[in-house]
Amino acid sequence: MALTNDTTAPASSPYAIRAVDRVLDILDLLQGSETGVTLAELSKVIGLPKSSAFRYLATLEARGYVTREADDTYRLGLAFRPLRPRDLSLLTAVARPRMEELCHRFEETVNLGVLDGHRVAYLDMVESPRAIRFAARPGHRDPVHSSALGKALTARMTTEEVCRVLAVDGMPRFTERTLTTPERYLEELERVRERGYALDDRENEDGGRCVGVPLPEPLPAALSLSAPADRFPSDRVAEVASALRRTAEEIGAEYERAGRGR
Repeated sequence: MALTNDTTAPASSPYAIRAVDRVLDILDLLQGSETGVTLAELSKVIGLPKSSAFRYLATLEARGYVTREADDTYRLGLAFRPLRPRDLSLLTAVARPRMEELCHRFEETVNLGVLDGHRVAYLDMVESPRAIRFAARPGHRDPVHSSALGKALTARMTTEEVCRVLAVDGMPRFTERTLTTPERYLEELERVRERGYALDDRENEDGGRCVGVPLPEPLPAALSLSAPADRFPSDRVAEVASALRRTAEEIGAEYERAGRGR
């Protein structure tokens, strides 16, 4: 099937900026492609010389809106993937009752987060009823390299995407256990993929331990449970991770059902 861009149309407004039209044409084309688009394909469909198309793509790639794969195809990047505000509201509403169930079961803080550019943004959390607890606030943003939510979300990315995210803020050390090099972080992400959950083992805060799992694709969100390490021993990590995975699947299924009913 030939690659086409049915959304491309000449600007009708006297205030239209042709360069912006070109950018939107490129993003529309990439959004409609499941396998990625080569420079030659994009140049032909959009009607740009390869040199001009490459400059547009390079600029979009630098801002995170486009990613270039190892096979030299281009896809939409992370900056183009966030959920819309109404989708975020629906996800939070669906997730809240199940987060409360997890909090009641383990008596520890449960968090829901999404990737916001190069950091993890907390959408919601249900705080532990205990006096001493680890808890953020909605809107708080954590680095990806030291948080379980960040690891769970970046484990789905390509190596190129991960390195691009890490390059924005670097990898500052927060505790003696914080991962501070891309090489070690990429190795950690391999472990995350193998075992099916991410672990922040006193890496973001001294004395804190957190386990995180991603929600089912295509939801760009993750769920985690955090607690003081002395109350959340390592031998309970697998149990908590299993409970988180089941809850994440339930949230994903309910979100899909709710979305179809809107």
